[in-house]
Amino acid sequence: MKKIDLHIHTVASSISDSTFDFSMNKLKDYVAGANLDAIAITNHNLFDGVQFRSIREALSIPVFPGIEIDLAKCHVLLISDGSNIDDFEAKTAKVAPKIKSQNDGISVDELESIFENLDDYLIIPHDDKKPAIRAETLAEIAPYVSAGEVDSAKKFIRLTKDDERLTPVLFSDARISEDLTRLPTRQTFIDCGELTLDAVKSCLRDKGKVHLSEKDGNRLFQIFDNGQMVSTGLNVLLGERSSGKTYTLNNINAGNENTKYIEQFSLVQQDEASYEREFKSDIERRRSRFTDDYLSGFKSVLDDVMNVDLDGNIKGVDQYISTLLKSAEEADRKDAYSKAALFNESLFSVSEDKTLDGLIDSVRKLIENVAYRDIIEKHIDISALKRLACELIETLWTKSLENEKKKYVNELIKDIKASLKMRSSAVQVDNVDLYRVAIETRKVARFKEIVEGLRGEAVISEESIQGFKVIAKKGPFANATEVKSASGTKAPLQDAMKKYRDPYGYLRALMSNESLSQSELYKLFTKITHEILNRDGFPVSGGERSEFRLLQEIQDAQNFDMLLIDEPESSFDNMFLRSSVNEILREISKSMPVVVVTHNSTVGASVGADYLLYARKQRVDSKVIYKIYSGHPTDKMLYSVDGDSIKNHEIMMNSLEAGKDTYKERRREYEALENRE
Repeated sequence: MKKIDLHIHTVASSISDSTFDFSMNKLKDYVAGANLDAIAITNHNLFDGVQFRSIREALSIPVFPGIEIDLAKCHVLLISDGSNIDDFEAKTAKVAPKIKSQNDGISVDELESIFENLDDYLIIPHDDKKPAIRAETLAEIAPYVSAGEVDSAKKFIRLTKDDERLTPVLFSDARISEDLTRLPTRQTFIDCGELTLDAVKSCLRDKGKVHLSEKDGNRLFQIFDNGQMVSTGLNVLLGERSSGKTYTLNNINAGNENTKYIEQFSLVQQDEASYEREFKSDIERRRSRFTDDYLSGFKSVLDDVMNVDLDGNIKGVDQYISTLLKSAEEADRKDAYSKAALFNESLFSVSEDKTLDGLIDSVRKLIENVAYRDIIEKHIDISALKRLACELIETLWTKSLENEKKKYVNELIKDIKASLKMRSSAVQVDNVDLYRVAIETRKVARFKEIVEGLRGEAVISEESIQGFKVIAKKGPFANATEVKSASGTKAPLQDAMKKYRDPYGYLRALMSNESLSQSELYKLFTKITHEILNRDGFPVSGGERSEFRLLQEIQDAQNFDMLLIDEPESSFDNMFLRSSVNEILREISKSMPVVVVTHNSTVGASVGADYLLYARKQRVDSKVIYKIYSGHPTDKMLYSVDGDSIKNHEIMMNSLEAGKDTYKERRREYEALENRE
């Protein structure tokens, strides 16, 4: 097995990187400390031949020349075998001039033009790592791609199990400078003999030859720069008080991005009133997406009604009738200007055809859909869809041109009418679109019906979570304080609340309040609350609130690459830990690394750990050293990275049962209680 890191930066790009100064000594320390067998130098959109030669001379392992290229909105590693450095440097020099900002990149055609035969290189795009390669770009370069880079062990394991995805590789992506205090821990092992570029390419195309660890395949991966390994599944960290368990978790958290860390006592209830407020606030925050989704249809309605000015419409109609009557009364007194055809001419009605826009968008989705392409093509010819799209677009162009003509003519009519009015003493009939007024009046009436229905009290959602039930309810706001809380502002809303029973009047009052965001007004018409019920259907108690929050925090870990939990037993009872926490931890550990610190046998012995870690504090030359012993739960001995060992059975007894004697005594007491029955 060979350990490689093919993504290392030694020169800062003026566009893609923060400034740093390369350190040869730090690179040597990294190569030696991580026991690397090969590396590649891959700077952003550039290659420094002079520096590369000095690095290759300074190291005793293979060093491949490479470049990280901005390709079609993603990053791609392109690595050469190093047989012709001058030629590679000349080709890479053509990349930088094409990329002048972070939004720039070269196309696949330009990539092939610059580097000619791409099969001569090892090509590794960002796969499950930002900025990731898009499907259409990958399809263009697929014949030349050997693997896809990820940025966590979780993603590595997931892609390894997916036969449709590229072979995953995990590299450091490190900037090698004196400021690099923690040596990188992200590398990949490959089952390879001689480390030539062709051999590496061959290995990377076989998922069975690519691993996270040397001896344990993808079951373990390196977590610290001293070589300490942890499982890609469920890890239990044991140890006495002040032995370095939390210190270890803090180091794991500091050295790994996108980690969910549930710290000790973070969910414990302190002050009842403040905790309840915090709990409710947390629930509302977590459920805000549900609220937004539920009100999304109403938001569209509201956005439309916000453009309706009923008062303005009434005034417009009144003015139209008034001027129409006066014009009729003075019909016999018309002069040459008022007799002109355009004096009382109405404007053309101009409206956008949203139906046509929607049709074009629907047809485009059918044409571009990839997931259901087979079903679509079974019933509809794609060529016919494309012809339909073209005809619809041409129709839209025609209508758009017609509207532009009407707008232009309307401006002429307005100018001419204004000129005629200035020269005539006759009354000019004001222009009004009676159809628009009627439609908008009906819109407001329908809006009132919708709001009244929205304010009706009802349960709109029920969700079960590990024995708890989350219920969402809707109903009217009771007072201005509740509306203010929903708005998230300190704006005075008493005046608006007086019109709450009149939905349209209430809307106009809210719109006149400059402290309120117009885009958030849809949240202020109905109150949506969330209630948590226990297994018996009653509101949760203080302790149950903490239990629910823990389950929520653990579930949230699905959005992260690693989960760390520090002593969950300090806040919860054993039955809850065994029935709920252990179950969800085991499930999550199937898809991501989990590290749990515990003293509790319910968690430590019953959770079904994949790997054990034992922390011990030692004093060496008056200095405190935190040492970690590790191994599988079935191992007789646990070992530290420097070779020291400790009996597994002994630490399990001491950490979880307070020692062998205490365990035996407790066992006798339990047996005595059972016999009394």
